Amino acid sequence: MSVSRMIYLVLAVLGAVVPMYYFFQWFQENSWNIRAMVDAWHANAASTGLVWDLTITAIALTVWIIVEVATRRNWTALIAIPATFCIGVSCGLPLYLFLRTAPVR
Repeated sequence: MSVSRMIYLVLAVLGAVVPMYYFFQWFQENSWNIRAMVDAWHANAASTGLVWDLTITAIALTVWIIVEVATRRNWTALIAIPATFCIGVSCGLPLYLFLRTAPVR
C-alpha cells in the first residue's frame, strides 16, 4: 500500500472517530434528540455558515463520486456517499480518495 493510500485511510478513520466522539458526548449530555442537535448547529451565524459550507461540500463530493464512478466503474467507491452524509465530509472525502487510488486489477 502506498504512503498516500495509508494517509487517506488514517484520515478516513480519524474523520469518523473524532466527530463521532463529540456527537456522542453531546447526545449523552443533551438526550438523543436529533432535532435538538440540528437546532444547536444553527445556534448562531458562524455555526450556520459552517453547516452550509459542509453541506455544499458534501453535495459537490457526491456529484464528483457519481461522475467518476460512472466513468471508472469503481462501484465500491459509492460507499463514500453514505459515509459522507451519515458521518461527515471528514470521513467521506479521504475514504473516497483511498478507494479511488486502489490498484487497478
